[in-house]
Amino acid sequence: MAITDWPAHERPREKLLAQGASSLSDAELLAIFLRVGVPGMSAVDLARSLLARFGSLRALLSASQQEFCTAKGLGPAKFVQLQAVMEMARRHLSEQLTRGDVLSSPQLARDYVRAQLRHLEYEVFALLYLDYQHRVLGYEEISRGTLSSAAVYPREVVKAALKRNAAAVILAHNHPSGSAEPSQADRTLTERLQKALALVDIRVLDHLVVGEEAPVSFAERGWI
Repeated sequence: MAITDWPAHERPREKLLAQGASSLSDAELLAIFLRVGVPGMSAVDLARSLLARFGSLRALLSASQQEFCTAKGLGPAKFVQLQAVMEMARRHLSEQLTRGDVLSSPQLARDYVRAQLRHLEYEVFALLYLDYQHRVLGYEEISRGTLSSAAVYPREVVKAALKRNAAAVILAHNHPSGSAEPSQADRTLTERLQKALALVDIRVLDHLVVGEEAPVSFAERGWI
């Protein structure tokens, strides 16, 4: 059955307009992006098939161009469109984040860091630089690693923060394996960075670890 034959309240577009984007399933959101299906499959059926093939929406969004374009119903045009949508989302979050005090909108900081790091297949350690009023000065990747590690040197972190004239920083890194649970090595590194940055009067406000689900905040756990 074509989507146009579905009851209006069950059609993805109508459902989004009536209930908001958060009410849609991954398949329904993907169906809106696809717009049309393929012979014998509605857009929603195709979306479900793609999610089953890639394993999750995250895996589909982070697929390489070759992997993406060889899937049924997809191709170079869809790949370009998806990359543009994702980059617009990142820039939107970046613009919102730079407008005010990070501490007054901690969820926005998490959303921004998550958008920057969640899709990566390798570990990245990054910094959000803040001024004395906790407004964002910039975001920078400090180190890239393999699937499970990224070398981070306190000396380089201090040097980078001083170069940006930062008064405070938020540390962030991702776990490509999926679990955002911090390791003991993560906690040890955070303590070393706190001590090194304190020597030049730069505060560490938080350390966010990004995984498959919601980022873990060191500040929320009382570790900072």
